[in-house]
Amino acid sequence: MIKILSGLHAPDSGGVIEIEGQPVSFSTTRDASRAGIATVYQELLLFPELTITENIFLGHSPRRRWGGIDWAEARSRARRLLDSLDCYALDTDTKVSTLSVAQRQRVEIAKALSHDARVLIMDEPTASLPQADVDQLMDVVKKLRAQGVAIIYVSHRMSEIFELADRVTVLRDGALIGTHAIDEVDEAKLVSMMVGRAIEQLFPKVEPNIGEVVFEAEGLNCGPLVKNVSFSLRRGEILGVAGLIGSGRTELALALFGITPATSGTIRVKGKQEVIRSPRSARDLGIAYVPEDRGLQGLVKPLPISQNISMASLDRMTTFSIIPFAEEARRALAAVKRLGVRSRGDVHQAVGELSGGNQQKVVVAKWLETQPEILILDEPTRGVDVGAKAEIHAVMGELAQKGLAIIMISSELPEVLGMSDRIMVINNGSVVETIDRADATPESVGMAMTAEQKKMDAA
Repeated sequence: MIKILSGLHAPDSGGVIEIEGQPVSFSTTRDASRAGIATVYQELLLFPELTITENIFLGHSPRRRWGGIDWAEARSRARRLLDSLDCYALDTDTKVSTLSVAQRQRVEIAKALSHDARVLIMDEPTASLPQADVDQLMDVVKKLRAQGVAIIYVSHRMSEIFELADRVTVLRDGALIGTHAIDEVDEAKLVSMMVGRAIEQLFPKVEPNIGEVVFEAEGLNCGPLVKNVSFSLRRGEILGVAGLIGSGRTELALALFGITPATSGTIRVKGKQEVIRSPRSARDLGIAYVPEDRGLQGLVKPLPISQNISMASLDRMTTFSIIPFAEEARRALAAVKRLGVRSRGDVHQAVGELSGGNQQKVVVAKWLETQPEILILDEPTRGVDVGAKAEIHAVMGELAQKGLAIIMISSELPEVLGMSDRIMVINNGSVVETIDRADATPESVGMAMTAEQKKMDAA
């Protein structure tokens, strides 16, 4: 829908788009831009080696009378746009590559507004932002609304919908389910409309069949954010890892998978001491890792689904360096069916054309092709819609029932509480507490996550 409204795709048939009561049709994104529609996509579309000014006015820079770019005017306009978004500290000549994700988000919004947008479409704008930056973005969106900009805000985060929206429209499987004034619905009603089932089914936790210990870490250290970490993981268990952003959760996963190997400590896989120095050695020990950022670390988006799925196991499939393309496609098709990946109907579609939830399923499928015994999931449902979340949670439950040992890292406390058999809380690089599912509450886990932070704030 977003791509049709922004002129990237043309509708197959029927339907009308109207702006201020007048029907319009778009052949290109430039047509939509001229009509006053601007889009900020979930995956930011900025050039890192260009400056903020160059990114904002790429393709429509102000010109001098003889045709050259008027850089003084471009910088002045960029400054006004940034100031309107409360980005007073950003220098217009700064390269985008040096900016944080939150700052790049602001530049993307400024870029959209530089087209004199009357309608701003924002697709999952907070998917990769920490909470402090989310709060700032909320203020920016409210400010734009007060200035008269009409905003279509696409998000799977309920709190944002209820904080920002005047009306809410729910789509499911490409069809309109309903539109309501925000004060006519609550979270349970919205989720039920989105996934076609009650909110309790978002975390379809099944009775675990936990077996013997398959993985042990003792006294692991790696840099400043993995400090003397010790834990065990059993077959068929989902071990949730909770902690604030910057607590060392992802750094621990990178150490376990050999991306940044541990500098000291002991790892035992199925009782045997091992040294994991690379992702290949981790994979060969039966360990798989679904990374936090699927776009940068999990997928090659221009490549088709089949090649992305086979990527981590291709060397096991080839003979004399010859890729069996038919076998690759057959395995990919089976994986797509098993995980419910929705595409155009084949495995030759580019992964970048899929939705966020389906891209995430492809990353999971890629690592399941390695036939792991231990699966590390870092933010497994970040940036996916509620329906895809429930499907990914169901897959996790099925894998655990079949004996896979899972380490699940998540920033979402309901997810940690809903899916974990045990919860390991990390604070400032160290394990501060491990809580059994029966004893875990939002209060107990939250207090363990923030204990050190509270001490720092008090100091």
